[in-house]
Amino acid sequence: MTQEATTPRAEPKLAAIMAADPSSAAHLGMIQIPGGTFRMGSDRHYPEEAPAHRVTVDGFWIDLTPVTNLEFRKFVNATGYVTFAEIKPDAKDYPGALPHMLKAGSLVFTPPRQAVDMRDWSQWWNFKFGANWRRPYGPRSSISGLDDHPVVHIAFRDAEAYAKWAGKELPAEAEWEFAARGGFDGAEFAWGDEFTPGSRHMANTWQGAFPRENLAIDGYERTSPVTAFPPNGYGVHDMIGNVWEWTTDWWSTRHQADAPKACCIPENPRGGREEGSYDPCQPEIRMPRKVLKGGSHLCAPNYCRRYRPAARHAEPVDTSTSHVGFRCVLRRRDNVATIERELSNEPT
Repeated sequence: MTQEATTPRAEPKLAAIMAADPSSAAHLGMIQIPGGTFRMGSDRHYPEEAPAHRVTVDGFWIDLTPVTNLEFRKFVNATGYVTFAEIKPDAKDYPGALPHMLKAGSLVFTPPRQAVDMRDWSQWWNFKFGANWRRPYGPRSSISGLDDHPVVHIAFRDAEAYAKWAGKELPAEAEWEFAARGGFDGAEFAWGDEFTPGSRHMANTWQGAFPRENLAIDGYERTSPVTAFPPNGYGVHDMIGNVWEWTTDWWSTRHQADAPKACCIPENPRGGREEGSYDPCQPEIRMPRKVLKGGSHLCAPNYCRRYRPAARHAEPVDTSTSHVGFRCVLRRRDNVATIERELSNEPT
């Protein structure tokens, strides 16, 4: 597909050093994304992706992969941090909740054994007591041997805490989508317009009839190592599939907050408002929602065709699941300049 001149490609660049202090400006495992203008969103699929519109973002650095179990463990070991899923819910935050349900846990995908109503996601999502990032499928599970898989069961505040510790930030939706497109402006997928070019699976998604039939033709029934599939045009792995990823944008049902005026193209948009992010179908639950991007290993052609850069999904900030993770960005100019000096061996 022909690339537009306003959307530059970049050779992958990795920072050359990892400072002893994780809040330092230099970080191993990031890739530089050039600034540019691109078409954000889509008019061809789900209504919340519309309208497609031109957006400009400044250059930034992004994690090469989603944050892994190994990386998150280092954070927890260094800080003693306890994730949202590991904390017993406070009854005052969940009025009307049954007392026996107020236990630490998280949502785990559980394939149903019989045909289900596809409009009712509770048929395959179960809140499991004791499920968390260390035990992703419940108390008897573990992440042994999964160091290079993306960490899951991460609520928004957990992702924010890690990013702050690492001296980074979470991406805005526009930044995330720009990086995911890999220079292919307007393409259907992160690698072009064909889902499986040459019959090759480019991301960890669901093959078969969701939610009962998982053929795992791509080799994975659940999460996969973060570099198991090819990187995109910018050299970034797993922007599509494997796990959904948090962004900082508040949810809105359309790209209304970013809709361009006739005179200009929005620059570095930060979409949505907290008060507008609540679920109108559940007015009794006053929990704001953020935008997730990228789809996951549970996205299937017959149910959730969201393994595309334009796709987006609303997630309450207090929610963690077995298919949501995150990655970080670095956009502060002083930090970016430090990394660039290290890469070019320029004197300080």
